[in-house]
Amino acid sequence: MADDRPLAGVPALPPLLARGALLSPLKRPRPDADFPRTRLVVPGLRVDPAPLAAYERVCGFPAGADTLPPTYPHVLGFPLAMRLMSGRDFPLPLLGLVHTSIGLTRRAPLPATGSYELAVHVEALLPHRRGTEAAVVTELRADGDLVWESRSTYLARHRTEGPDAPGAPRQEEAPLPVRAEWRLAGDLGRRYGAASGDRNPIHLHPLTARLFGFPRAIAHGMWSVARCLAEHGTPEAVAVRAAFRAPVPLPGTVTYGAGDGRFELRGDEGRRLHLSGEVGPCTAA
Repeated sequence: MADDRPLAGVPALPPLLARGALLSPLKRPRPDADFPRTRLVVPGLRVDPAPLAAYERVCGFPAGADTLPPTYPHVLGFPLAMRLMSGRDFPLPLLGLVHTSIGLTRRAPLPATGSYELAVHVEALLPHRRGTEAAVVTELRADGDLVWESRSTYLARHRTEGPDAPGAPRQEEAPLPVRAEWRLAGDLGRRYGAASGDRNPIHLHPLTARLFGFPRAIAHGMWSVARCLAEHGTPEAVAVRAAFRAPVPLPGTVTYGAGDGRFELRGDEGRRLHLSGEVGPCTAA
């Protein structure tokens, strides 16, 4: 059971990222390590319309909508997740963490002018064939009711015991029908970073991306999910699951495919699967 820790507001990201970077070399990840049981809570949260408008523009959502995009609560909760994952008691190094999946459920419309309680906690550490994943849960409440929640996994790569660890790659299915093609500019990572606050160096510039083993800057995974959902459309109550398969290099061209409740993002003329996901009704009570 997580211990609630109320906060007066959402923490600033730059100091958290700097702290996480400094502590990263001291950490030795393993799936049986202890992790913080703290649940960070921000009551009375109201959405700033300026970054919301920038987010809508960069992700392709209708501008000035009365309700929040289905992925926007992730942006609101991201600084809280970074506060937990940059802490001394979090066992995985923040540098090099890779967002591998997200599942989110929107139970009701989210008015852009509403007041919310935002909460984030680390749910578990999980073994993965390439290392250890942290599962991070974000919750949004209105008048005490849970209206939105998500569960993200973040992978710290390290040597594992053998090839039979969880997280084995699935056999790829045939490409979905192509619905759109998008040419992604080289500054997409900087524009999304400015709107979301997620200024990870791998997304901002080729020079900073090379420091972490990427020949070019790569698009944010959550931009990919948001852009697909903006194209797909979602009902008021919806459940979304997405897995990040391969980085999207910038600049570049990708195709969006969709059908039978599934969606995907592909590159290299359809040969490389970057993102796969599905959209369905919200069935949770």
